[in-house]
Amino acid sequence: MAGSTRKKKSRAAHHAKQKPRGNPQRARVSGDPAHVTRATARDWTGAARLRTLPLAVAPVVIGTGVARLDGTPLRWVLALCCLVVAVAIQIGVNYANDYSDGIRGTDDHRVGPARLTASRRAKPRTVLTVALVFFAIAAVAGMAIIIRTGYWWMALIGAACLVAAWFYTGGKRPYGYAGLGELFVFVFFGLVATVGTTFVQIGTVPQESWFGGVIAGLLACAVLLANNLRDIDQDRLAGKRTLTVRIGRRATQVLFTVLVVIAFALVAILAVFYPLAWLAMLALIPAACAVLIVWTYRAPRELVVALGLTSLTSLALSLLLYWAFTG
Repeated sequence: MAGSTRKKKSRAAHHAKQKPRGNPQRARVSGDPAHVTRATARDWTGAARLRTLPLAVAPVVIGTGVARLDGTPLRWVLALCCLVVAVAIQIGVNYANDYSDGIRGTDDHRVGPARLTASRRAKPRTVLTVALVFFAIAAVAGMAIIIRTGYWWMALIGAACLVAAWFYTGGKRPYGYAGLGELFVFVFFGLVATVGTTFVQIGTVPQESWFGGVIAGLLACAVLLANNLRDIDQDRLAGKRTLTVRIGRRATQVLFTVLVVIAFALVAILAVFYPLAWLAMLALIPAACAVLIVWTYRAPRELVVALGLTSLTSLALSLLLYWAFTG
């Protein structure tokens, strides 16, 4: 009996010394819900991913600049409504991603800061509600544009934008998990946002708007590549087949560089006709720094800086192009 008791105590001590298995972040929040710290205002702001918001602002700024090419007065109400639509959809997408990835378990493998849903600092239903509120804000602003312009068919485009925003990571077969995220980002946060902004203000789409849309779309794709490069190992474990997971690190680094180079090559073409656009080359400074980080990073967290610099590049380019078009 004494020998048996000693063996049981030894086994118990052995199990007590073992390290917890699974994702350490998951382990910290898997206990009593009463001990989980509730999300603060700072957490909710962080979940909105403010670094990505310049990607929503840039196409609206470029599109508005093109709309004023011939000295057309600024239609500030329509421009403001376009800005609200773009920013609200961007924030809504970010919260929707937090919700969808959280309930799917994708964020259980995250190395970076915990998301609201995955960390259980906010209820999934609450995160979903916030996402839907921002989508509703975008819809209301979009309806204001439609009523003011009379282009009722644009409701179909608005609906397509909201559907694309949700199914990026939502639904049974999210396209973001199939390597199509960059394609949809290019279309909606590049072409649709820029061309749409120009069209609702002047009723036509000059070729400068298409150039601007491509520039904005390429840089938005570059930001997504930097984000997915940071998460490549975690996404692979979670079964999230992003374009980066499919083509690998080296090809992603090459593609990131190519997208940035093409964007500035298009700016150079515009500068031939709008000399002030040469000033947009000043945005090469943060862009070059982002490219350097993407090629030399040692820790995934460093790519957060590259992401922010690329987003800043997009905003700087848009403001300088606006000046070139209206100067």
